Amino acid sequence: MGNKPKRKDFEATLKKNRDTLEQGMATAVLLSTTTRILRYQCRYVGYFGPQAARSSSPPGRSGGTVGEVIGELLPLAIGVAISPIPIIAVILMLLAPKARDTGLGFLAGWALGIVLTTVVLVLIANGIGMASSPGEPKTSVSWIKLLLGILLLVLAVQQWTSRPKAGASAELPGWMRAIDKVTPARAASLGLLLSAANPKNLMMCVAAGIAIGQGELSAGGDIVAILIFTLIAACSVTVPVIVYVSNAERVRAPLEDLKAWLEANSATVMFVLLLVIGAVLIGKGLGGIID
Repeated sequence: MGNKPKRKDFEATLKKNRDTLEQGMATAVLLSTTTRILRYQCRYVGYFGPQAARSSSPPGRSGGTVGEVIGELLPLAIGVAISPIPIIAVILMLLAPKARDTGLGFLAGWALGIVLTTVVLVLIANGIGMASSPGEPKTSVSWIKLLLGILLLVLAVQQWTSRPKAGASAELPGWMRAIDKVTPARAASLGLLLSAANPKNLMMCVAAGIAIGQGELSAGGDIVAILIFTLIAACSVTVPVIVYVSNAERVRAPLEDLKAWLEANSATVMFVLLLVIGAVLIGKGLGGIID
């Protein structure tokens, strides 16, 4: 009789360890998929690297390299990618009855919004000109970067002061409560709205448009830079959707855990992210003004 409780405890521990192992395997799949995407992007940048950018630059342009521009875009793209609200939104859709269709619709809208916003801003940047001489930004561009950095710091402070108390979860927007009932078309429009009309994303895309315009690449170089920026910026929504489509049951538990963690820590994540990128933009703006 005395061995039965011990056996039950052992079985419960074994089950718990098995569940933890399955969650770890699912997380490893997510990380592996992300790594493959980034590795492909690096190869793509290498193919359209310095020599390709210089050789294809039209007369009258300084012919910066795609690699240099991607280096400027990388932290901005990560800033768009690490946005808790769209990640939580897509997780809620993937946990809903029509997960596949709504998840793919949201992903399409999210990526399209990033592309359209960035393309428009790059066209504006190319139209007004971002460099006063080869390799040197206009003073107005430096002031814009400084202003964007200050705005991001203001948003960082706002995130920090509005963070939930220890042990409490952040209050989610009201529209998320009915997100399990959205149609694929509604999900696509929601993704488009969150990516194109979000103030934080808009500031990141403005900075990205300036970086691409300042690089003075060829038309092909601009396209490559925009595509890579979009791939990185959208990867936090792309990876969960792709992994869910490939193996829905295995990733359900890790998605629920990730959702709970983001709900509790979204304000802190955004504070650190906005603080770092804001400081970088302020440094670049001051560097251009002082020089």
